[in-house]
Amino acid sequence: MKTLGLVLGVLAALGMLLGFIPLLGWFNWLNIPFAIIGLIISAIGKSNEGMVLCGMAVLVGLIRLVMGGGIL
Repeated sequence: MKTLGLVLGVLAALGMLLGFIPLLGWFNWLNIPFAIIGLIISAIGKSNEGMVLCGMAVLVGLIRLVMGGGIL
């Protein structure tokens, strides 16, 4: 479970970075729920690294959506 949390954290961080590419901004909409699930699994598996990466992905994704950069 700890390894799964870390893997999901790395994928969430990758998704967070993909959301900054101009035509891949829509990816941010998919990444936030995925990162929240990763955060929950990381918490259950006690993966601190996964929790940090997923938490960062959730926060950056929400900030990006609030600032209007969610679609494009």
